[in-house]
Amino acid sequence: MTEERIVETRSPEGTTHTHTTVVTDGRERKSGASTVILLIVAAIVVIAAIWAFTNMSGAEVAKDNAVADAADQVGNAASAVGDAAQDAAGAVTN
Repeated sequence: MTEERIVETRSPEGTTHTHTTVVTDGRERKSGASTVILLIVAAIVVIAAIWAFTNMSGAEVAKDNAVADAADQVGNAASAVGDAAQDAAGAVTN
């Protein structure tokens, strides 16, 4: 139920002010399908975000592993160069 209250106030100077107030009892609140649809959409967004971040994490791990493998190969190559330099130095001194 909605009730409209109109209050008219006169000031000592002679001016008139009108104020309207609308009062409802809150029964016109609608719920149902729109709330359910909103909750379903929110759940889908959360699931999609979790899935996306999980896949990004896997890609990050793969990238880290590739960098570590490359660094290991560089270390092995440096060791081979060092061994070759020692062999060359030994051949020169003999």
